[in-house]
Amino acid sequence: MREPAREHNTGSFGRKASLYNGIMSVYDSCPELCDDAYRIRLIEPRDAEDLLAVYSDKLALPFFNSDNCHGANFYCSTLHDVQESIKYWLIEYHENRGFVRFAVESLETGGVIGTLEMFRREADDYYDDCGILRIDLGVAYEREDVICDILNLVSVPFMTLFGCAKIATKAPIYAIERRAALADAGYAAKRQPLIGHDGTHYYDYWQMLRD
Repeated sequence: MREPAREHNTGSFGRKASLYNGIMSVYDSCPELCDDAYRIRLIEPRDAEDLLAVYSDKLALPFFNSDNCHGANFYCSTLHDVQESIKYWLIEYHENRGFVRFAVESLETGGVIGTLEMFRREADDYYDDCGILRIDLGVAYEREDVICDILNLVSVPFMTLFGCAKIATKAPIYAIERRAALADAGYAAKRQPLIGHDGTHYYDYWQMLRD
């Protein structure tokens, strides 16, 4: 499985979500989160062309989080590769309820500049009852201001939508802009590893606790 200080934007939900165990179930009705700069919505097949520019860029590849993903690195060299990835993401959403893959749409350009993935993790390690957030952006948007804006838009609403007590995302030591954005958005670097399904220890996670 592909397995968020400043004041936080609680987001505006663009679509009513149904209830599941007392919270909104993102798997029954996926809401949108919007502010003046970005729209965060469920991925769609039509996003493939925009996302080819993200997933075919070898400079973006080191920032993709492929921890616990069975060796996949999510590099896509062709449009067909991206289309197949989107098909898989939508199966995981609609049929398996494994995770949600969101498109990050720039309201300035009208294009999709990357994706977010989110799911609630249950495990026998530090990251139990934790939302795992993956952030894949085009290299032009791997910037402190952009990432911080996105984090402030999604972090608190995602914890509500997925019923998580905390949220975590990975930022390796070389991800300078991302780490600065995480600190600005109220995340703290954690020493504890995320332990994979095969016992592999993954490090460089940052976490925010739910208020």
